[in-house]
Amino acid sequence: MLSDPLLRAWLWLIGLSLGSTAVSLWHWPPKMTALAGTVILTLAWLKARIILSRYLGLAAAPFWQRGFGISLAVFCALLLGLYLIPAFA
Repeated sequence: MLSDPLLRAWLWLIGLSLGSTAVSLWHWPPKMTALAGTVILTLAWLKARIILSRYLGLAAAPFWQRGFGISLAVFCALLLGLYLIPAFA
């Protein structure tokens, strides 16, 4: 039953969504909110990678998967930088 890659991807997406929901509902101390945002963005990045590789089918095309992965990593790093600027300013 768990040999189907789409089912496993779906289960990973559910787990990562539950994780980000738990992080967002946790009552973080004011000095730790930047960490919470970083964790949520990291979980969203992992979810995007799963969607691209399994649902879009990029697992079968390593060249395109690498290109999308690099683009996604750069975009998420930019978002993380923009998010953390006010926290450390």
